[in-house]
Amino acid sequence: MIIQLEGAPASTAAARHALQALARSWGHDTAEAPAETAAGTSRDDPGKSIDPVSLAALAMSIPSTALAVLDLADRIRKRHRASELIDHAQQQAAQQVTLTLITRTRTAELRTLTPDQLLDLIAGEQDPAS
Repeated sequence: MIIQLEGAPASTAAARHALQALARSWGHDTAEAPAETAAGTSRDDPGKSIDPVSLAALAMSIPSTALAVLDLADRIRKRHRASELIDHAQQQAAQQVTLTLITRTRTAELRTLTPDQLLDLIAGEQDPAS
C-alpha cells in the first residue's frame, strides 16, 4: 500500500512526520518509495508467501468458531486503524495536504473514504483473484 502526500513543502513535512508517528504507534515503519513506485507501478514482495500445506494444517486444527472470533477481532482492529488514518487525512486537508491511497487497481483520496471502503480496497489488493 502506498500513501502519497501532496501539498506545500512545509505542510507536507509536518504531515509526513504525523503519519510516521501514527504508523509507529501501530508497530509499523514507513519508508519513502522510489519515484516509479509512487507513480503507481507495483512491485513484487517475495517476503510474503504462504505455504499451502501449513495453511491447510492450520485450518484443520482450529475450530471454525475460533476462526470467526479471530476474524471479527481482526476486522475491528483494522477498522479502528482505518478510521484513525482517515481522521488524520481529514485533519491534514485543513492544512492543504492531500493524502492519496494508491493501490494496484485504484487511486483514492483518503479523506473521502469510509473505514469499510478503505479496508475493502486493501483486501482487494491482497486478493490473488483480482
